[in-house]
Formats: sequence, structure tokens, C-alpha cells
Amino acid sequence: MRIENSFIPVQGVGETTERRLWEQGITHWDEFERDAVGEVTGERIASFIDEGRDHLASGNAQFFDAAFPSQHRWRLYEDFREGACFFDIETTGLSHHRDQVTTVSLLHDGEVRTLVNDPDPVVGEPLTRETLREALDAPLLVTFNGTTFDVPFLETSYDLDLDVPHLDLRYACGRVGLSGGLKAIEKDVGIERDRPDISGRDAVRLWHEYEGGSEDSLETLVSYNRDDAVNLRTLMDDLSRTLHDDATDGLL
Repeated sequence: MRIENSFIPVQGVGETTERRLWEQGITHWDEFERDAVGEVTGERIASFIDEGRDHLASGNAQFFDAAFPSQHRWRLYEDFREGACFFDIETTGLSHHRDQVTTVSLLHDGEVRTLVNDPDPVVGEPLTRETLREALDAPLLVTFNGTTFDVPFLETSYDLDLDVPHLDLRYACGRVGLSGGLKAIEKDVGIERDRPDISGRDAVRLWHEYEGGSEDSLETLVSYNRDDAVNLRTLMDDLSRTLHDDATDGLL
């Protein structure tokens, strides 16, 4: 589903009204006519469409992130998919006050990058505040559990303010009945990994082995972390189709 299929951001328009519009064949902004709904709601929808076209043309995801109800923000994905940044971090522990980020892998603009907490890593690029800011410069961020983990960890560790539209797939998965961690959900939907035997606990061990001199351990850690970032896009594509089907029931 694209933003242009949506009327639900408008005040006074809920799922029932939006579905009624779709049932009338009004499935896109181009097809909307004011007399399809009441006068006040019709004016609000027309005004939103006019404003929304300008923000879409300028690539302003922030406008739509604020406009859509939280449970429907997944609808931003199709319009901003090409510029979205899928990322995942590895750390030495769970506390963003005591532990440190070890690697950050990102899939952005068709390129996979890994930033490593080392000024001269054997693989990847040095992880600094500047490289992070540049790598995360995107209209839309996509993570799994990033709302409570990845984003606050990076903000605290690198004095960043990641005030960017953000799709956390943990919540999107919950809406379609998928639960558990990212690796378990990947298995449920048929996404394969090069190293399915490695866990988050192993990622901590691999980092400490690298600190002890094992370059192979860093290469394995980076490969694991990159799978996280790449698989996020595959998972988001799958979720987008499922959420679309659930929301529209064949009307779009």
C-alpha cells in the first residue's frame, strides 16, 4: 500500500470510513471527490491530499510520520522504500549506559556497510559519531526492536538525536501474529541465514576474541551483523504485503 491510497491520517476518518471509500472505488487520492463523504470531512480530506502531494514531491517522510496513526505508519514504506536505511547494532551488553556498541551494519541505497568500534578495523569502517550520522542520513529507518534498544543505544553512546521516521518491525510482526526475536521470526517466514548457528551471545564472544587478536572473529561478527541488516529488508517487504492484504481485504 502506498500513502496515496490512504485517507486515515485525516481527522474524522477512521478505518470504517476509509474502507467505505475503498468500497466505492475511491482507492487513490486521484479518485477522491468531496461528495463521497460529508462536507466537513470532504474538505479535510481534500486539504490533506493537496498538502500531502507537496510533501510527497519533496520527500518529506516526517510529515506523514506525524500524520498517520502509529499502527498505520507501515504505509510509509512503499513510498520511501528506496531511501530507507535498514540497520542493526551489536553491543557488549544490554545497558546503553554501561556497555558499548561494537558494530553497526546498515543497508542503504543498495549498499551494505558495517561500522566497527575500532579506529583501524580489519574489515568494515571505523565507527564514529560522524560516520554514524552520515550512514543514518535517510528519510526512513527500519529496525527490529530499535525503538527500545538500537536507537537509544546509539543516541546515548554517540550523542545523536535520531529524530527520523522509524519503523520498528517488532511491533509490525506482532500485528500479523509473529512473535519472538528476529532470528525466530526469520525462521517462521522462511528467511535463511549464512550462519544460523550464531546468536547474540556469540556476537559478544566474537568481539572479545577480536579484542584478543582474532581477526577471523571480527569477520564472522561482521557477517552475522550484516545478515541482520539485509534480512530486515526482506522481512519488511514480506510484512508490507501481509499488512496490505489484511487492511484492504482485496479492495486495493
